[in-house]
Amino acid sequence: MATATGAGPGYAVTLCRDDREFAELEEEWGRLHRRGAAATPFQSHSWLHSWWLSYGTPGRLRVVLVRRGGTLVGAAPLMLVHRPLPLLVTLGGGISDFSDILVDDSHAPGALDALAAGLRRAGRHAVIDLREVRPGAAAERLFDVWPGARRRLSDSVCLELPAEPIDELMKRLASSRAQRVRAKLRKVDALRIEEHAVAEHEVPRTIRELLRLHELQWRGRGITPEHLKPRFAEHLTRATRRMVRDGDAALTEYRLDGAVVAANVTLQSAQLTGGYLYGADPELRTRKVDVATMLLRRDAQHAVETGRTVISLLRGTEPYKSHWRPATVTNQRLLLAPSALAPMLSLYAAQLAGRDRATEVLRSLVPAVREWRVKLNNWRAGGGR
Repeated sequence: MATATGAGPGYAVTLCRDDREFAELEEEWGRLHRRGAAATPFQSHSWLHSWWLSYGTPGRLRVVLVRRGGTLVGAAPLMLVHRPLPLLVTLGGGISDFSDILVDDSHAPGALDALAAGLRRAGRHAVIDLREVRPGAAAERLFDVWPGARRRLSDSVCLELPAEPIDELMKRLASSRAQRVRAKLRKVDALRIEEHAVAEHEVPRTIRELLRLHELQWRGRGITPEHLKPRFAEHLTRATRRMVRDGDAALTEYRLDGAVVAANVTLQSAQLTGGYLYGADPELRTRKVDVATMLLRRDAQHAVETGRTVISLLRGTEPYKSHWRPATVTNQRLLLAPSALAPMLSLYAAQLAGRDRATEVLRSLVPAVREWRVKLNNWRAGGGR
């Protein structure tokens, strides 16, 4: 552990590089997480520490901690990578929809200044790359006070709804679509699909079933490869169990005639709730069950009952989300570096911008490729004539 210089009076800044020390932060990290209004579920200790156990590289942990009077008032959960530049990136990786630092709102801006001092020391030879920063996040305030080189880029697009009961959300729809949604929910109720709130000790069994159903529903349709890997299952089971215990997650089973036909993990923080991953038996499609609407009704009810204000549909702009006329929220990618590394930051930012432009070009070609495939299949079906 190293102590940073340059922090304000009364603030102690240290750098945690030890796995065991990071594990022991659980209780005070949890208190800090609850004192930051902008924090999302992906900044909870349960999520981040579990991710580190499954995905972290030994010796690369870099967690900047700020304390005042012995109380943890700021934290930046990072790890060192080389891609090929030395970078400090947030824990959570690509399976986390949001990343951020943590700041006790009652200690800003002092805690932010202290974090900046600690990050300058920890990243004196590296660019700090904060991905998937939600607008309004604490990292935005850090970006504003950063004394060195900095750059802001766009990242993933997310969609959000207000935390309202499903009947209120349906008022956002055109009348004809709202009628169809009501009919779909009546279908769910007519089938007597039962909802079961999974307790902490039941989590491992339900996550196994969720992942089995998730693989079934996506079989042959391009499942995310990471969702099939043992490390993901280990992480999701461990993190969900802890988060259900702490009230940072809800795991729901949907049962038909006593059998589990769907399961859904919903992550939640002080303001936000969002369905993270679900699995559903393909037989539900045969029975014309609208699984997404069924899950949204449950998530909306739970958000209202627990006092959340936002239902996040998380990353992606799939058509089934857009039907609800959600607000579009674009995550940011914040790059920070000491002034001496300004040229390296600029080079890295240019590389990222070029990569993004190439991705957009490829996406623009997708409709043409799909049309070509349809024509090719039709040609083959006609005997190649």
